[in-house]
Amino acid sequence: MAVITSGEVVRLCTMGSVDDGKSTLIGRLLHDCRLILEDQLTAVRDASMRRGWDGLDLSLITDGLRAEREQGITIDVAYRYFATPRRRFILADTPGHVQYTRNTVTGASTAQVALLLVDAERGIGEQARRHAFVASLLRVPHLVVCVNKMDKVGWSEGRFAELREKLARFTSVLSFGEVRFIPISALRGDNVVEESRNMPWYDGGTLLSCIETIEVAADRDLVDVRLPVQFVIRERGTSGAAGRWYAGQLAAGVLRVGDEVAILPSGLRSKVAALANGRPVDQVVPPMSVRLTLTDDLDISRGDMIVRVTDQPSVLRDLDVVACSLAPMPLREGTRVVLLHTTRSTPGTVASIRYRIDVNTLERDPAVSELGFNEIGRLTIRAASPLFYDSYRTNRATGGLILVDEATNATVAAAMIVDPSDKEESL
Repeated sequence: MAVITSGEVVRLCTMGSVDDGKSTLIGRLLHDCRLILEDQLTAVRDASMRRGWDGLDLSLITDGLRAEREQGITIDVAYRYFATPRRRFILADTPGHVQYTRNTVTGASTAQVALLLVDAERGIGEQARRHAFVASLLRVPHLVVCVNKMDKVGWSEGRFAELREKLARFTSVLSFGEVRFIPISALRGDNVVEESRNMPWYDGGTLLSCIETIEVAADRDLVDVRLPVQFVIRERGTSGAAGRWYAGQLAAGVLRVGDEVAILPSGLRSKVAALANGRPVDQVVPPMSVRLTLTDDLDISRGDMIVRVTDQPSVLRDLDVVACSLAPMPLREGTRVVLLHTTRSTPGTVASIRYRIDVNTLERDPAVSELGFNEIGRLTIRAASPLFYDSYRTNRATGGLILVDEATNATVAAAMIVDPSDKEESL
């Protein structure tokens, strides 16, 4: 039985092809939970009438940009915050069009649960496979496959079973902790918030009950302390003595007053003298934003990392990564970039491209020298200065990288660090 923490925050993202119904599903979820303000509902009703709808076009609740409404597709990542009596949610409605894969990567990068929509009538397309693969690369722990538009296939149990079997085979070789399948109709509301009377053969619960009970607390790393320093705050006390507080978001581990810690890259050691999370506290857990002060006056700056003495990350310049190319210009061997890692940045170079991954077959093509737009591959990157990291499968915060063009400051790629010694690493 899942353990539910009252007020627990769960991060969701929607994924799938264009017109599979992602925005409509989120609109339905918010509408049937009665979480839409009256003025918003009036605006959606008016816009729906202008578009010739008889009822409400629920996709308009999340498709907020004018360009999106004109084209009828989601372009940007639309974030929505909502709460039920059991949990609070941060939801990222990501684009389905292949042109906006970079936005999908952004929305999924912090998600704990990915909601992948599949059109029951059209079946499993390339984008559905691509998005499942991207979610797997980004180590989203939980995948919920919503087989949508079941009303279009006569509520067929056979069609649902067929699609579930095909996608289960594909996801079985990916890295999800669990995969669930729910037959729904976002347009009509079946199995979104209320159980469907049209599919009595399904007894697995609604989408709402799924996201309210899915266990996410166990996904956090509470062992290895990782605190990338974002700010150094200097304060002067009443006695006139100056004090330094080091602030950032705790990426892993439980940190307590009195703990012995090490500072990277210097390796100096000290003890935690005080902790604060808006107010003084005795301990903090991820992903809390925290500030702390130490018993010793040490030279610490932004980009340093505070870790537990007994559990330290790897410190290397040569990084083995899986990268998704996000720029129109191909990513080639020898490309110079700036690496953004936690709160640290350093110049770097793409040393080699080992292979490209076919997102449909998952086969590797080593006969490549570049990655094109939206392509995914295995690279070796050399950083100008060492980075303190864990493999991405261990810690998404300390195992993720952003590659930025050093001339234009444009994002070139998102990368996940692979530990070469991890024999279970599928990529």
